[in-house]
Amino acid sequence: MERYDQFPQKARARLRRPLMATWAGLWVERALRAFWPLLSSLALFGAWLFSGLAAITPLWASQFAFALATLAILTSAVLGVMRFRRPRRIEALARLDAALPGTPIAALSDAQVTGVADPASRAVWEAHLARMAEKLDAARAQSPRPELAPRDPFALRLIAATALVVALLFGVRLAGPGLSSMVPGAAPEVAQASWEGWIEPPAYTGKPTLYLNDQPTGDLTVPDGSRVTLRLYGKVDEITISETWSDETPTEPLPTRLFTIDGAGTLTINDDNWQITALDDAAPAIEVTGDLTRTLAGEMQQGFTATDDYGVATGRAQFDLDLPEVEREYGLTADPEPRDPIVVDLPMPFRGSREEVEELLVENFAEHPWAEMPVTVTMTAVDAAGQTGQSDPVALTLPGRRFLNPIAQAIIEMRRDILWTMDNAPRAARILRAVSHAPEGFFPKSGQAEQLRATLAALETDGLNSPVRDEVAQSLWDLAIELEEGALADALERLRRAQDRLQEAMEQGATPEELSELMNELREAMRDYMNQLAEQSRENGEQQQAQNGETMEMSQQDLQEMMDRIEELMREGRMEEAQQMLQMLQQMMENMQVTQGQGQQGQNPGQQAMRDLQDTLRDQRDLSDETFRDQQGQQPGQQGQQGQQEGQQGQGDQQGQPGQGQQPGQEPGQGQGQNEDQKQGMGLAERQQMLENQLRRQRDNLPGAGTEEGRAAREALDRAGRAMDDAADALEQGDNAGALDRQADAMEEMREGMRNLEDALRREAQDGQDQQQAGGQGEQRGGPDGRDRRDPLGREAGDRGALGSDSPLADGDDVYRRAEELMEELRRRSGETERPELEREYVERLLDLF
Repeated sequence: MERYDQFPQKARARLRRPLMATWAGLWVERALRAFWPLLSSLALFGAWLFSGLAAITPLWASQFAFALATLAILTSAVLGVMRFRRPRRIEALARLDAALPGTPIAALSDAQVTGVADPASRAVWEAHLARMAEKLDAARAQSPRPELAPRDPFALRLIAATALVVALLFGVRLAGPGLSSMVPGAAPEVAQASWEGWIEPPAYTGKPTLYLNDQPTGDLTVPDGSRVTLRLYGKVDEITISETWSDETPTEPLPTRLFTIDGAGTLTINDDNWQITALDDAAPAIEVTGDLTRTLAGEMQQGFTATDDYGVATGRAQFDLDLPEVEREYGLTADPEPRDPIVVDLPMPFRGSREEVEELLVENFAEHPWAEMPVTVTMTAVDAAGQTGQSDPVALTLPGRRFLNPIAQAIIEMRRDILWTMDNAPRAARILRAVSHAPEGFFPKSGQAEQLRATLAALETDGLNSPVRDEVAQSLWDLAIELEEGALADALERLRRAQDRLQEAMEQGATPEELSELMNELREAMRDYMNQLAEQSRENGEQQQAQNGETMEMSQQDLQEMMDRIEELMREGRMEEAQQMLQMLQQMMENMQVTQGQGQQGQNPGQQAMRDLQDTLRDQRDLSDETFRDQQGQQPGQQGQQGQQEGQQGQGDQQGQPGQGQQPGQEPGQGQGQNEDQKQGMGLAERQQMLENQLRRQRDNLPGAGTEEGRAAREALDRAGRAMDDAADALEQGDNAGALDRQADAMEEMREGMRNLEDALRREAQDGQDQQQAGGQGEQRGGPDGRDRRDPLGREAGDRGALGSDSPLADGDDVYRRAEELMEELRRRSGETERPELEREYVERLLDLF
């Protein structure tokens, strides 16, 4: 650095301002490096003073903190003086020169050593000095660089600074108790006496907190149980407090007073006086409202109303056996085993006010031993304060499941007896063994009687205990449920079952709610049966004339009116007339005749072609599903239930009809089984190619070639075949995504072709019907073979499935009503997602057309 001593004064004058600023920065830098511990200690001490901690800590703690701070300040000051090194001006020149390009200050401080006498060399040197002097104009003051991070690795200086800022912003008192109070023997300064008060009502009341300083003196009303908080400041001994709720008044003034208002009283603070009245929290009230309703499954609904001035918190209902009202006969003659009452929680609203609650208790006690026995129900409401209110006991019969099957009734009665007391176990076992002795005609399945006898073995042992008894009771319950509900797969059997259940319920005096539920079950069974009749009529194409007697023709509207009349009679309590009409309805349904189709012989070529195309479309849809699963890495067994159900329904629609790959004379499903065997072991591409070949044969044999619709159907199927061929190529190349797109195109084209084929067949049927009418052929209600051509609803079928000209839709005064009914039926069927996709598409086209 000695070289900077030769820096010319003329050049130094050009650097005066940046040099002085850089020199000052060096002073700051050296001071921070030496005295940062001192500054940190002062900041921490200031934070202690301004934060107000000194005001809430004991005096000895404040004095200890003052002593510790003094020691830290003195130590850091001494160490800082020892470490401090005064910066020189030449050091400022060196830092300023280091910031300039080419270090011009050092260059100007140098002297020429060689060539001093040479004028040329001297000229070069002067030019060099002139260029260096020009660079001095770019000099700027350099900021200090204390570099405290390496010297303070724990960032204590930042902690102290943050604490000081927080204390200055949020400190409670400006200077705590003051420095004089920290000196032993010094008298602290005490502020003027002041106070604050709050009255906080219980949280469950929802009332706001009152700031007592803002409340005018005089009468003040608050909820009972409100909490009073008084905070005193300054000379607390000058504040006089008088209140009538505390048992003992503190002998010494305290900075905080807490007490609870549990009644009327007086609060006096200095010259302020309040006469406080406590509002009593009334106990909640609850009552049972409305009549008990029940369902066949044993679910009960009982209304109740609960009220409270601040809201009901919880509630419960308790059911006790009304033993004096129990009919003590048969298995109930013995004394019952002790059982705890039934206790359930009452439903409460999640939102809104609970000051008045009107709800329904919905429970199912069908499996409880007290089901169908007299009980008393008592409801209890509880408020947030813990107060309770009870309703008057209400006598009722605990709802149970209503069993209409006689065997199920016997099983449930014996189950009740063994749950009443285990002493009834031998008697119940004997009765149930007698019931299962000759199961033929009583148990739908032979295994059910064997299951019953196996269950009874546990009742006949000497070591019967409560857990074993409960297991037997559960087994008997499950068996009774199985007997009551059964596995009814056939529509006619479901209809008969619904009629029998309704008949039995009317005889047993069921409640209106149970009769309404059974009536809805009958309506659903009737609708399913009528749909089955219409479906079979469409499949067979014609009906056989009855061998003995005439077939009764009924419309769906007639059946609906009869069921409405039955329900009306039941509501009016005219059970005998309702039973007679129900028997009449049952006889009418039994007289309705449906003749199974004759298979291949009952179909014309157009119908067979449509069936084959439906089978091909379904196979293509299944193949597309497998392609998608293969792309997603799924197993074939993970197919959704919807596709499986559609496949099963499609198979059910074709029973009696030879489908694709099925030769005439084969049993239904035989040809399909052969196709399934062929599919096994084949890849997706091979199966796709097989479907394309099958579609080509169907297209070549397609009827209706002479009509415009027939030609459009062939063109659509031709496009579908080309899409199938492209899909097969994509599958061979492993492009499943491309194959899915082409398969979707093929299915769409097949649907278009089938729609065109339907139009072609309909036109041929209409042309044939016109020819028959022109030639005087045909009869109003019989075909050329003399067989009746009406469907079960009285509608006459044409030559190719179309309605005949003498159909009820074409004559009569009520044609508009019948047309509206048909439209409603079409809308209903279009919304039933369980129907096959082809049928729903056809229904939607009909709705769009009309």
